[in-house]
This record gives sequence, structure tokens and C-alpha cells, in this order.
Amino acid sequence: MENKGKIIKVAGPLVVAEGLRGIKMFDVVKVGLKRLIGEVIRIERDQSYIQVYEETGGLGPDDEVVSTGEPLSVELGPGLLTSIYDGIQRPLEKIKSIANSPYIPRGINVPSLDRSKRWDFSPIAKRGDQVSGGDVIGEVNETRSAIHRIMVPHNLRGKIKYIKTGSFTVEESVAIIETNSGDKDIFMMQRWPIRIPRPIKEKIPPTSPFFTGTRIIDSFFPMAKGGVGCTPGPFGAGKTVIQQSIAKWCNAEIIIYIGCGERGNEMTDILVEFPRLEDPKTGHSLLERTVIVANTSNMPVAAREASIYTGITLGEYYRDMGCNVAVMADSTSRWAEALREMSGRLEEMPGEEGYPAYLGSRTAHFYERAGAVESQGSPKRSGSLTVIGAVSPPGGDLSEPVTQNTLRVTKVFWNLDGSLAARRHFPSINWLSSYSLYSEDLKDYYEKEVNESFVRLRDEALKILQIEAELEEIVKLVGLESLSAKEQLIMEIAKILREDFLLQDAFDKVDASSSMKKQYLMIDLIMTYYHEAIKAADRKVTLEDIKKIGSKKQMTYAKFIEEEKIDQIKVIKKEMIDQISNLKTKEII
Repeated sequence: MENKGKIIKVAGPLVVAEGLRGIKMFDVVKVGLKRLIGEVIRIERDQSYIQVYEETGGLGPDDEVVSTGEPLSVELGPGLLTSIYDGIQRPLEKIKSIANSPYIPRGINVPSLDRSKRWDFSPIAKRGDQVSGGDVIGEVNETRSAIHRIMVPHNLRGKIKYIKTGSFTVEESVAIIETNSGDKDIFMMQRWPIRIPRPIKEKIPPTSPFFTGTRIIDSFFPMAKGGVGCTPGPFGAGKTVIQQSIAKWCNAEIIIYIGCGERGNEMTDILVEFPRLEDPKTGHSLLERTVIVANTSNMPVAAREASIYTGITLGEYYRDMGCNVAVMADSTSRWAEALREMSGRLEEMPGEEGYPAYLGSRTAHFYERAGAVESQGSPKRSGSLTVIGAVSPPGGDLSEPVTQNTLRVTKVFWNLDGSLAARRHFPSINWLSSYSLYSEDLKDYYEKEVNESFVRLRDEALKILQIEAELEEIVKLVGLESLSAKEQLIMEIAKILREDFLLQDAFDKVDASSSMKKQYLMIDLIMTYYHEAIKAADRKVTLEDIKKIGSKKQMTYAKFIEEEKIDQIKVIKKEMIDQISNLKTKEII
């Protein structure tokens, strides 16, 4: 018998119902004649407060509410990659073809995974094997870029009674497990509640870098696999381009891109560009290893709250397979605005700037689901879930609550500077205010796998940029000529670091991404120029003569040297040392 109630109040996306017996927090309900999808977010005596994920126009008192008795969950299985979902995992392409409209009809119910498509299942386990939750029993070639591992659901344990080979839909049984409570069918699809983190065996310390190909990130403010970071910045600072660039060039096998309440044109840009982007690892479309959760600002506000949990759950699923997964959330400010909207409808006591008092705990709950882990089950495997959240503070004000609560729980801060963007310096990450708390954890990796002098050179380069900021105040007052020769040299080296190392063209075929070896050779070249120039200045060689050496121009174009030819940078370095050492001494007047 269905558990039914009736509406007593409608307040925008919030519906209050009564008469739902035995209802639990976060249970999914169907509201009204069109059976709109909603989720219970508060229970007071006989009243249930429901946030509805669809437009509530037309609902009124006494309309029927039906409980499903289940929490809001996602479908997990082959077919996720290349899919474009809304915030509650409804497949937008499928809905468009069914509805013959660019808009989502209210109350439409379309399965998240295609029920008719057949997948070639290759078993790994065999009859008689003892299995338990998380064990991999077979594989499916989901796309040309990704292998999908079929895992035993976490609540099952027993012996494989039968396992099949062949082509199946996600609803057809591929194995039978004999358990203490009877035989259980195993399907390629399973469901998981989005608000409950998937279980793991153990968390692993973050000691392996998450490479992005972006020099200011990888060299100066690195991210670890399984790490958490944020990119706050005002409108036009380049958040979307940075996230697209990271998605294309990072060393993650799976990308989950969450558009959380983004403007329609920005989300459209993602939907158009991702299928076109060529995956540098495989040569195929980047979409073949990507899942997009598309939630725009004109969609019902409550769905923003669900979208980030939908995305992070999909990421955990691929992490459990042993994949390195990157989750891009753009932007968590829109998610926080949804929390503020619903909190106001619930008439809760507001916190700072009207946001709910629990904004910090909700933010932490989202980011803490990231991490490098050892997955449950066999074979033994490890995976990582790296989360990068874009934040859109009004006017670039970093003191506002969403940014501050995000900074408390993330360990990497890439501060997108509007003034740098205005000067067309991209990526517009401010090197003076950004930081990474993973630098010390990754120090051993950089010294062993890149070069033992890399960390020292990186720290020295950052120090030069900081000194430049201090000297700029003097230059503005009395001019560059008032500085000593060494101070003028520092200003010159800082300019080279900014323009030839930190400045990077995301749309240039060569400059869009740099390997760590190339990044090291570039920074080593620049710092060698600095050290040799200091020696020359001590010999009374003029700064003008030092600037005129032929290798300096070659150093400017080092970032455009292709990866296969980066040993040319070593040749430029040798020529530079020779040219500076051969400069004649002049008396400085």
C-alpha cells in the first residue's frame, strides 16, 4: 500500500505535506498529479518539508504526495561516460529526443542508464569463487578510452554459483551469488544514495602529484591526487577555461564535470566544447572519459543542492574501480545560494550574509569525500578522487562566507585575480596570494622523479616574485633607475618569470600543457640566467649588456618548444652561460 499524504502549503521550491507515515529524512517523494520529484529535508511531527527539484507552479493544498520509501539515489553502471545529466541524474539527451523540446517537461521519468543498450561482459571471477562487496567480477569496454569494472554490491557476500559471458543489458543478470539468505542475481547496474559516501578500505596519504599541465599550478602551487582545492575569482577571471584545461590535460582517467547553477551560455560552452576536445592520451573525444552534470541557473534552484552530491557519488564509483578521478564543481557559490534559498523558506535563523549556519559543515561534508584510497574488495587496487571547486564571490570579495568556508577545508588556493585577467595574463592565478599545503607532501616526489634541485629553484623563483612586489612600490615613487644593479636584475628576472613561465596560452597547441620535465628545464634556464647575471654584475658588467645576449631571446620562446625537442633548452642554457661569461667588464657609472 502506497504511503500517501497531501500538500498543506507551497512556498516556491518548498512544499509542506502532512499524512506521510513512517517518512524518513531525505526520502524521495512524488508530488502532485505530474509526480514531481522531491526530497524530504525536515520532519516536524506530522509535517514533512519537501524540496522539489522541478517547477512547482500549479501545485496547491490537498494535492497528493506519495512516498517512494527510498533516498535520492543514482544509477551506477556502464553508460555513464559520455552522458549529460541534470542535477538529479536525468539524461538530458534522452529527454530531448522523447519530449522533442529543448526544455525538460515536468514530471518526466526517464531511466538514467539506457535499458536497451547491450554491453559485452567479460568475467574475471569464476564459478565457486568466494566474493564480497567491492570485488571485481568482470569488465566492460564502456568507451574506447575507459574500461568499466563490474563490482559486487557492498551489502553482498557469498559464493559465485554461476557467471555468464556475453552481451547483456544493465538489467540482465550476469552472475548468481549463493548467500546465507538465498541466491542473489548480480547486474551490471547498481544504485547508491547520493548523500552517503561509498565505503573504502583505507585512506592513503596524498604523496603523488595531480598534474595539470599548467605551469603555475604544477610548479608553484601543486595539487595531490586525492586532494581538494578551490579557484575563487570574479566574473571573467577565467575559472571555466582553467577547469576545461585541467580536465583535458590532467593525469586523471575519469572526469566528472558538475555545472552547478551556471549561466546557460557557460554551460552550453562546456556541452559544445567537450565533445570537440581531443583527449591527448587517446586521440579520441574527451567526452569518452567524462560525465557531465549540467545544472543551469534557470533550472529549479533546489536541484543545485543535489547536483554536487550526484557528481561526487559518480566520482566515488569510478574511484572504487581503481581509477584516478577528477571532479570539477563550477560553481559552489550557486550551490550555497540554493542552501540560502531553502533555509529562508524553512524560516531558519540566518547566519552571515543570510547563509544558513550549517554552510560550513555542508561544505566540509562535500570536500571530505575526496581522497586517495585503497578500495574495498579484490583484486587489490587504489584510486583517487580529486575535487576542484570554483567559487564565484560577488565582486571578487574573498571575505564572503562561501569562500571563507571553502578555504577552511581545502588545501590548495588558486586565487584568480581580476586585475591579471584585465591585463590578459592567463591563467590569472595570483602568485602572491595563492598557496598549496601539499607542497611539503610532494617534495620527495619532485626531488626524486623530476630533479633534486627543482624544489630549491621553485622556492627561489617565488621569492624573486615576492621581492619584485616589494620593489614595485619604490619604482612607482622614484623610478627604476633608483634601484641598485642587483635590484634591477631581480625586476628583470621577475618579468621573465611572469611573461615566459607563468603566462600560458590554453589555446596554443604546444603551450597549452607542459610536462614536469619541461617545466623544470624552463625554470632552471631562467634561474641559471639569474645566477650567471649576478656573477657578471659582480664583475662590473652592465645590465644592458647582460640583457643583449642572444640566448635571452631564445629563453623567451622556450615554452613553445615541443615536448619531443625539449633537450634544446639544455643547449640554450649552455650557450647562455658561455655568452654571459664572455661579456667584457665595463665600469658602471
